[in-house]
Amino acid sequence: MKNNIIFHAECDYKIKNPSIVSGWLIESAKNESRVIGNINYIFCNDHYLLKKNQKYLQQDTLTDIITFDYSEENILNGDIYISVERIKENAVIFTVPFEEELNRVIIHGLLHLMGFKDKTKSEAKTMREKENFYLSRI
Repeated sequence: MKNNIIFHAECDYKIKNPSIVSGWLIESAKNESRVIGNINYIFCNDHYLLKKNQKYLQQDTLTDIITFDYSEENILNGDIYISVERIKENAVIFTVPFEEELNRVIIHGLLHLMGFKDKTKSEAKTMREKENFYLSRI
């Protein structure tokens, strides 16, 4: 199966080193006994993602990421929308470099496709541990 990760932009942003990020995501999936099928990462602004949040999730709040999961068994497929504006703001709030915060959100979306959740404290703790683990591997 061909690993197909595509990076799109609905705003003025282009990911740096897409082949490195793709390789990292493929290895991360393999480490969790998953295979990447077709994943689209769509970088956008707050307004664009807010509209998706309102339309599909009935939530009227800004968010940094929305993941639409189309995975089947261990083959990961999905559309992952990321607000570059939220990433920039969160990087300042958490005093981390933009690229680090972006990579955290990128792997966060992939972890959602793998079935990891973050609604409860326990789930959020596990998600953060997984994020930190994979961030150390890029």
